[in-house]
Amino acid sequence: MKRSTQTIRIGAVVAASALVLAACGGGSDSDGETASGSTSKGDGVLTIGSLLPQTGSLAFLGPPEFAGVDLAVKDINEAGGVLGKDVVHVRGDSGDTDSGIAPAETDKLLKAKSDVIIGAASSGVSLTVIDKIMSAGAIQFSPANTSTSFDEGDYSKPDLYFRTAPSDILQGAVLANLLIEEGRQNVAILARQDAYGETLATEISKNLEAAGSKIAAKVLYSEKTGPGDSQITEIKNAKADAVVLIAFEETTTVIPKLIQAGTGPQDVATYFVDGNTANYGKGDSASLPDGTLEGTKGTIPGADAGDAFKDRLKTVDPKLKDYSYSAESYDAVIVSALGAIAAKDDSGAAIAKEIPGVTKDGEKCTTFKDCAALLADGKDIDYNGVSGPIELGETGSPTAASIGIYEYDAKNKISPVDYISGTI
Repeated sequence: MKRSTQTIRIGAVVAASALVLAACGGGSDSDGETASGSTSKGDGVLTIGSLLPQTGSLAFLGPPEFAGVDLAVKDINEAGGVLGKDVVHVRGDSGDTDSGIAPAETDKLLKAKSDVIIGAASSGVSLTVIDKIMSAGAIQFSPANTSTSFDEGDYSKPDLYFRTAPSDILQGAVLANLLIEEGRQNVAILARQDAYGETLATEISKNLEAAGSKIAAKVLYSEKTGPGDSQITEIKNAKADAVVLIAFEETTTVIPKLIQAGTGPQDVATYFVDGNTANYGKGDSASLPDGTLEGTKGTIPGADAGDAFKDRLKTVDPKLKDYSYSAESYDAVIVSALGAIAAKDDSGAAIAKEIPGVTKDGEKCTTFKDCAALLADGKDIDYNGVSGPIELGETGSPTAASIGIYEYDAKNKISPVDYISGTI
């Protein structure tokens, strides 16, 4: 049964300094400048490119993310569009890091004059195209990137990158807090060895150890081949009281291996993360035998978008079954459109300068139509979306967000049991 949203006592899990960032402006350093320093002006038509997974290890996320983009474009155009013209949507397939198709697909989206590219879902894929997108003067706006890499180094300063999903600092804290609340004192972590898996494994480990729990084992496996027998044995020999599996679609092959080793979900309390918290029942794109995951819990960034939003998503995709990151995809498009209206310009650099401002500190509004009307009246706005408060900071990441906690039933279907809010 779903409980009401709560606020996590993150201070009990990690040092407060690691989770408090100033919520200040973002975007480009000067009016009209791209990441490469050149100036540009939009062509008058806001073009949204979507670089989302139609194929690859995160293909299950593609339908809800594409549906979120499609619904946002539909709502915007029905409300009068942006700068007096309809928004145009161009689709691209991000694939995964193994297929390596994202750079070529990005070229296609840029050739189609995309001002904003929504995607990729995978942090690893985004890192292969982020420089290409920003150098072209376009915005990259991911609905699902959670790696801390986008808030560090060269990407820590205001630029053309944004995301509506919170970094793994928050998801790591929430999952660690869940483990602690459920009495897990000796935790094994099995994670894919990529930008996503390594970062999240580190954040979970750091938070658990800060609270006094032990890491029985932290095993990283090849994202291409999955864990080998020796790595499964290492998890088994750790004799942990909980196993955290940080994975993508390979979950359907990893879980049977853990079961065979006597350390599956019915032997040891098991926890998933957003990369693999999906439905695995009969009729889903990937499935496991009934009862395999019963009682397993997982985390997905995002607030409760509600049944009304899910019903509206089905008007653009009647076959939709999963909803992960659909709200974040929707909000990324809406925020971009509002940024263009505020800038009176559809170029990436101009939109980027306005994006943080339309997500905080102004008059609150929750729909594109209402927010656009306020902007037309010269008002400062604070768009609160279906994915949560958003409130983007100087690195382009949310400074306040929610993480949903989900539990599997006997049919390997997930349902939310709690939503935890926090600040970063």
